[in-house]
Amino acid sequence: MQIGIIGTGYVGLVTGACFADLGHTVLCIDNNKEKIAQLKKGKVPFYEPELEGLVMTNIGEKRLAFSTSIAECVKKCEIIFICVGTPPLPNGEADLSAIEHVCIEIANHMKRYHLIVEKSTVPVKTGEWVQQTLKKHVRKGVQYDVASNPEFLREGSAIKDAAHPDRIILGVASDRAAMLLVKLYEPLNAPLLITDIKSAELIKHTANAFLALKISFINAVANVCERTGANVMKVAKGIGMDKRIGQDFLSPGIGYGGSCFPKDVSAYIKLCEKIGYDFKLLKEVEIINYNQRRSIINKLKAALGKLRGKKIALLGLAFKPNTDDMRGAASLDIIKILQKEKASIAAYDPVAMKNASHVVKNVMFCKDVYSSLEGADAAIVVTEWGEFSHLDLPRAKKAMKKPIIIDGRNIFEPKKMQKLGFKYWGVGHSK
Repeated sequence: MQIGIIGTGYVGLVTGACFADLGHTVLCIDNNKEKIAQLKKGKVPFYEPELEGLVMTNIGEKRLAFSTSIAECVKKCEIIFICVGTPPLPNGEADLSAIEHVCIEIANHMKRYHLIVEKSTVPVKTGEWVQQTLKKHVRKGVQYDVASNPEFLREGSAIKDAAHPDRIILGVASDRAAMLLVKLYEPLNAPLLITDIKSAELIKHTANAFLALKISFINAVANVCERTGANVMKVAKGIGMDKRIGQDFLSPGIGYGGSCFPKDVSAYIKLCEKIGYDFKLLKEVEIINYNQRRSIINKLKAALGKLRGKKIALLGLAFKPNTDDMRGAASLDIIKILQKEKASIAAYDPVAMKNASHVVKNVMFCKDVYSSLEGADAAIVVTEWGEFSHLDLPRAKKAMKKPIIIDGRNIFEPKKMQKLGFKYWGVGHSK
């Protein structure tokens, strides 16, 4: 099949590369000329394991191509996926301006039937709005369908998620649209749910909101554990053994971040306000999440007192391991608070320092983890990269001015750290 992908961010590029790997002919579109020039050479503009190799292979097999022309995409492709960004507006709502621009461009060039598929995460009823936008601009008599096909990719394991999805959601309004999408996804042999467009849109937003709630719930429980002497890791394991709950997203720490959960929770709250429902539980999720960042600083103050003039090492910057994505990263909040307290910051992340340098100032970026620890009054584990779990702890202690570790991801065993002479604070167990 001839597939068009508009937008070459995480979702668009991963989706396009995986469709090409299934044998389809895929044309990926982006309005960033420099980005497209790099992609034509097989250079991926962000870090995602295995993606660059997949892109290179499918370019070589001539199944994957790149362009800046939506007109070319409409001319060549019957199914067009919209994968542009929907960042949060200042009021928390999703910004749909990029989707609107793309829809107008598509409509202006349509001369035959096309299936236009929302792949970006959008609020419920966006499909109706897309339908109306297309109708205003398309030539009279040209047929088309709109569908919703939400993605469930996790940064750091997106290729695996795309190639082996645990479910595929198809929101359609016609048998023709359903038939085309079922045929497209049939080779993946994954559980498939066909529904209306509004339900498909709400499934994605609701899934992200619930997972964010689950993270905030266990972080709230972590605060209870710290005050009672219980161990949150044991509590999380115990409730996670209940098959109705499960272990996933029950890892206490600094809280959720990234490109999806923060903006989707915010957009969901705004949606509820519009329809007259005060979703207080979801509002509390946002509050708990931010307070987790604040609690890390409180532990740092308990260990050091005033932070003015203190050197703090940050281990990790990206919002999660195996990505260089800084969107919604806990490190951004922590850096802001530390700088307000007049502390100096030395940071290290295996892949995210370049991106971090574009969004934070007055931070010293270090060549390796031990350089960041050199002369530090304390260290905060922000991202649970594997290399941090395997630190040479005696070397780390020797490098530090004071052997104080605030472990925001619970990667170390408290008794071991104390035995080695560290002053150690984790999340969800009493000191």
